[in-house]
Amino acid sequence: MPIFASEPPASFESFDGTRIYYQRVGSGSPVIMIHGSGGGLHSWQPVAEYLADRFELWLPARRGYAPSGPGHAPKHYADEVRDLGMIIEMIGRPAHLVGMSYGATVALHAAAAGLPVRSLALWEPPLYAAGAELAPVLVRFDELITNGDRGRAVRLLAEQVSRVPSSLLEAVGETEPDEHEPDDSYGWSRDLESMIADTAYLDRWASLTTPTLLMRGSDTWEPMPETVERLATGMPHATLETFPGQMHFAPSTIPETVARTLAGFLY
Repeated sequence: MPIFASEPPASFESFDGTRIYYQRVGSGSPVIMIHGSGGGLHSWQPVAEYLADRFELWLPARRGYAPSGPGHAPKHYADEVRDLGMIIEMIGRPAHLVGMSYGATVALHAAAAGLPVRSLALWEPPLYAAGAELAPVLVRFDELITNGDRGRAVRLLAEQVSRVPSSLLEAVGETEPDEHEPDDSYGWSRDLESMIADTAYLDRWASLTTPTLLMRGSDTWEPMPETVERLATGMPHATLETFPGQMHFAPSTIPETVARTLAGFLY
């Protein structure tokens, strides 16, 4: 039986009254696994299944993503840093941060803010997706969601935020979100607010001394590869691991391989 099948989520009240839910499994060095946009408690579970025998894993649902509370709007990365700070206070000692996509950007902000972080393991942080140029995307996204057109809203995010190439989108074709999956549109709106208030300036991370593992898929589309490689070059304590034949979704498609890499890095 998967370890999470018998582990109901717990929760705490964060600094502004937002209730944050999380799952905690395993024992050992504490590791907080931060999901990306459109994720939740389930996002890191495939990888975590291979790590729970060696680490104490904390998997929160970020504010805006069920079952956690919505939080306030507009949201900023600093809000999620404070949520992480409260988790680290509960742990009672410095923790490793493992972040996926947007969650990797949250982890970077947490380390830069001075939280007691032992290491960073980051899967393809989309640091290029930032700034005021995303403001019209948020407006259009919210319009589409209000009109009940989730399919076009998801396509908009893929094109304008994730920057998935048109050739790949055409190969996938038009798809409608699974009606049985949770509606993550509110969380996406709040994440876009954080991105809009942020900057794509990569040199700001050069002062981080936290040991960092950067991970990317060899087949992920630009500008992700260039962004991650520039980040690796600019961070003095970073190493880069490339996964052959993989794209942005490798933590879901090859979880055992990703877990093995993480286990070799975390200490």
